[in-house]
Amino acid sequence: MPFEYIDGIAIADVAFKAWGQTLEEMFIAAADATISVMVEDLETIERRQDREIEISSFAVDMLLFNLLQEIIFFKDAEQLLLRIEKVAVTSNDAQYVAKATARGEPIDPGRHEMIVDVKAVTLHRFKVEQTRRGWEAFVILDV
Repeated sequence: MPFEYIDGIAIADVAFKAWGQTLEEMFIAAADATISVMVEDLETIERRQDREIEISSFAVDMLLFNLLQEIIFFKDAEQLLLRIEKVAVTSNDAQYVAKATARGEPIDPGRHEMIVDVKAVTLHRFKVEQTRRGWEAFVILDV
């Protein structure tokens, strides 16, 4: 998996690094890391419902922040566990736009072993950067 959890960053939060050769790969990895905090096994999430997500921001880091918040919103508002399957990031006039396809299903306690509830993405130490290996993000989730 192109993400890893980091211990010792915050007491009541979960921190992770996500990466990918492209910005889109890193967005998908960060989304999977976020859902993995909540669900023991990502493979138990069946692709029964689709959601098209379109977000924009003037900064690429806030674009990722907003995408992760959308995943949490669907979990809270519709009880949907969604995985990002593909995402396209474009920029125009200094604004970034992400169009993502998410697929998943309603939470089923009989099949989804829930671990903790993610309440929000925090801005504390939040970072997205391009490196010589590709794109990397550092994220702390409020649980």
